[in-house]
Amino acid sequence: MRIALVAPLAEAVPPKLYGGTERVVSWLAEALLRQGHQVTLFASAESKTAAKLVVCAPQSLRLAGIRDHLGSTLAMLREVRRRADEFDIIHFHVDLLPQALFHDLAYKCLVTLHGRLDLPDAFPLYKCYPEMPLVSISNAQRRPMPPNVNWLATIPHGLEPDPCAFHPESGGYLAFLGRISPEKRPDLAIEIAKRAGLPLKIAAKVDAADFTYFKAEIEPLLDHPLIEFIGEIGDSEKAAFLGNARALLFPIDWPEPFGLVMIEAMAAGTPVIAWPNGSVPEVIIDGVNGRIVESVEAAAAAAQQAGQMDRRKVRADFEQRFTAEKMAAAYLAAYRSLLACAPAVAKLAGPPMTSPAVSELLRANWEDAAGRKSAAVDALLPGQ
Repeated sequence: MRIALVAPLAEAVPPKLYGGTERVVSWLAEALLRQGHQVTLFASAESKTAAKLVVCAPQSLRLAGIRDHLGSTLAMLREVRRRADEFDIIHFHVDLLPQALFHDLAYKCLVTLHGRLDLPDAFPLYKCYPEMPLVSISNAQRRPMPPNVNWLATIPHGLEPDPCAFHPESGGYLAFLGRISPEKRPDLAIEIAKRAGLPLKIAAKVDAADFTYFKAEIEPLLDHPLIEFIGEIGDSEKAAFLGNARALLFPIDWPEPFGLVMIEAMAAGTPVIAWPNGSVPEVIIDGVNGRIVESVEAAAAAAQQAGQMDRRKVRADFEQRFTAEKMAAAYLAAYRSLLACAPAVAKLAGPPMTSPAVSELLRANWEDAAGRKSAAVDALLPGQ
């Protein structure tokens, strides 16, 4: 099967630092290749893949200091459209725009929705373009959506086992990994650690949109002997950070679509202590790979008891449900289901678009914009 994977341009594939969607796309691409399929990846130039890479930006947008990603994404989608006849399946991992720009090719396209869907902003688009097949990453993610959307499947994320190698022994600290934001509730993680009397290490990035929240609400809580703020980390540091932890704290206060960090922790054998919001009850089996709690007191008690959990069972549950191979197999089944209905519709497809390649359109303007990135952005990268 000839498969195009269209990734966000915010981060490289896989990302150098933070970036859940791009990491999932990377794992999916490599798993599809191992299963014998031809994969073309549309992504930024820094991406590392065994697939055929189509460069759609010379650097990941966030680390280049590009805040508005719309122009670059539209240019990438023009390139995908220009080459659409080369693929049996076009699999988008960028929300919203494919519905409007590829609805006439819906017989061979699908969009995996990676974000929250409980905000009504995009509902008019989903109502106007019901043709596009959609994939949810949890059943909970689907619930707020309009009734007429074209759900193709629910496919949980899967990851490669090696990046988060199994750690059979429990460590002495609690871990919080991800992003500093009100809905992730790092303040609750800090309170849990204090109640439990256990050290907490926070490895998280601070987006510009959340900087005020961090300075006003979180930074004052960091001046405590049990709390250590590490900042943003990459894959090379993540395995040890999660694997050496006693438990991962996931006290979310929003309808989490999936929560990739939960299965990353599980891969390392580290149990997860989480609030029952969004996808959590679909990922966490209470008492097997973690604990589902609804109060700081219950979370603190679970943290104290986490060292007694069988980390081999945590890892075994990951291997049974959340590997990249299982994710790829589920997507291949979805692709085949979609293509089974395609032949009659495919005859209506028009000729391919003829236009300059996206790299020719973007090069001069992009180099000028990327050259103006700030020293603060440079500082995000290790070794700079």
